[in-house]
Amino acid sequence: MSVAGLHRDTAFQARSLFRSLLRTSSQFSNYNFREYARRKTRDMFRENQNESQERRIQELMQKGLQDLRLLKRQTIISQFYQMDKLVVEGQETGKETGDHGGIVRQKETGWN
Repeated sequence: MSVAGLHRDTAFQARSLFRSLLRTSSQFSNYNFREYARRKTRDMFRENQNESQERRIQELMQKGLQDLRLLKRQTIISQFYQMDKLVVEGQETGKETGDHGGIVRQKETGWN
Protein backbone atom coordinates (compact mmCIF):
# COMPACT_ATOMS: atom_id res chain seq x y z
CA MET A 1 0.00 0.00 0.00
CA SER A 2 1.27 3.46 -0.82
CA VAL A 3 2.13 6.14 1.73
CA ALA A 4 -0.80 8.26 0.56
CA GLY A 5 -3.09 5.27 1.05
CA LEU A 6 -1.82 4.80 4.59
CA HIS A 7 -2.45 8.46 5.40
CA ARG A 8 -5.92 8.25 3.87
CA ASP A 9 -6.77 5.18 5.97
CA THR A 10 -5.41 6.82 9.12
CA ALA A 11 -7.37 10.00 8.40
CA PHE A 12 -10.54 7.95 7.87
CA GLN A 13 -9.99 6.11 11.16
CA ALA A 14 -9.34 9.38 12.98
CA ARG A 15 -12.55 10.94 11.60
CA SER A 16 -14.49 7.82 12.51
CA LEU A 17 -13.08 7.89 16.05
CA PHE A 18 -13.89 11.61 16.34
CA ARG A 19 -17.51 11.05 15.28
CA SER A 20 -17.86 8.08 17.64
CA LEU A 21 -16.52 10.10 20.57
CA LEU A 22 -18.91 12.98 19.85
CA ARG A 23 -21.86 10.63 19.38
CA THR A 24 -21.10 8.81 22.63
CA SER A 25 -20.54 12.03 24.56
CA SER A 26 -23.99 13.26 23.52
CA GLN A 27 -25.54 10.33 25.41
CA PHE A 28 -24.64 11.69 28.85
CA SER A 29 -27.79 12.52 30.79
CA ASN A 30 -26.12 15.41 32.64
CA TYR A 31 -25.62 18.59 30.59
CA ASN A 32 -22.29 19.49 32.22
CA PHE A 33 -20.73 16.08 31.56
CA ARG A 34 -22.10 16.07 28.01
CA GLU A 35 -20.65 19.47 27.17
CA TYR A 36 -17.33 18.71 28.88
CA ALA A 37 -16.90 15.49 26.88
CA ARG A 38 -17.71 17.26 23.60
CA ARG A 39 -15.35 20.14 24.35
CA LYS A 40 -12.55 17.82 25.48
CA THR A 41 -12.90 15.71 22.32
CA ARG A 42 -12.81 18.71 20.01
CA ASP A 43 -9.86 20.27 21.85
CA MET A 44 -7.78 17.09 21.81
CA PHE A 45 -8.34 16.54 18.09
CA ARG A 46 -7.54 20.17 17.28
CA GLU A 47 -4.39 20.02 19.39
CA ASN A 48 -3.09 16.98 17.53
CA GLN A 49 -4.41 17.60 14.01
CA ASN A 50 -0.97 18.46 12.59
CA GLU A 51 0.79 15.41 14.01
CA SER A 52 2.88 13.70 11.32
CA GLN A 53 4.81 10.96 13.10
CA GLU A 54 3.15 7.62 12.41
CA ARG A 55 4.07 6.17 15.82
CA ARG A 56 2.63 9.18 17.67
CA ILE A 57 -0.55 9.01 15.57
CA GLN A 58 -1.02 5.35 16.52
CA GLU A 59 -0.48 6.18 20.20
CA LEU A 60 -3.10 8.93 19.98
CA MET A 61 -5.53 6.58 18.21
CA GLN A 62 -5.08 3.99 20.98
CA LYS A 63 -5.66 6.67 23.62
CA GLY A 64 -8.79 7.77 21.74
CA LEU A 65 -10.11 4.21 21.67
CA GLN A 66 -9.52 3.89 25.41
CA ASP A 67 -11.35 7.18 25.95
CA LEU A 68 -14.22 5.89 23.80
CA ARG A 69 -14.52 2.76 25.95
CA LEU A 70 -14.44 4.92 29.07
CA LEU A 71 -17.13 7.24 27.70
CA LYS A 72 -19.39 4.33 26.78
CA ARG A 73 -19.10 2.93 30.29
CA GLN A 74 -19.71 6.31 31.90
CA THR A 75 -22.74 7.11 29.73
CA ILE A 76 -24.36 3.86 30.81
CA ILE A 77 -23.65 4.66 34.44
CA SER A 78 -24.98 8.21 34.01
CA GLN A 79 -28.33 6.82 32.84
CA PHE A 80 -28.87 5.46 36.36
CA TYR A 81 -28.57 8.93 37.92
CA GLN A 82 -30.82 11.14 35.83
CA MET A 83 -31.51 14.65 37.03
CA ASP A 84 -33.88 17.40 35.96
CA LYS A 85 -32.86 19.25 32.82
CA LEU A 86 -31.24 22.65 33.15
CA VAL A 87 -32.69 25.79 31.63
CA VAL A 88 -29.87 25.99 29.07
CA GLU A 89 -30.81 22.60 27.63
CA GLY A 90 -33.90 24.02 25.90
CA GLN A 91 -36.84 21.92 26.96
CA GLU A 92 -39.96 21.54 24.83
CA THR A 93 -42.13 24.14 26.59
CA GLY A 94 -44.12 27.11 25.50
CA LYS A 95 -46.59 27.52 22.66
CA GLU A 96 -45.91 27.09 18.98
CA THR A 97 -46.58 29.91 16.54
CA GLY A 98 -45.65 30.35 12.92
CA ASP A 99 -46.60 29.33 9.43
CA HIS A 100 -46.46 25.89 7.90
CA GLY A 101 -42.95 24.54 8.39
CA GLY A 102 -41.79 27.65 10.23
CA ILE A 103 -42.43 26.92 13.90
CA VAL A 104 -41.28 29.48 16.43
CA ARG A 105 -41.33 28.65 20.12
CA GLN A 106 -42.42 31.34 22.50
CA LYS A 107 -41.82 30.52 26.12
CA GLU A 108 -44.11 32.04 28.72
CA THR A 109 -41.95 32.46 31.80
CA GLY A 110 -44.27 34.64 33.85
CA TRP A 111 -41.52 37.04 34.84
CA ASN A 112 -43.39 40.17 33.70
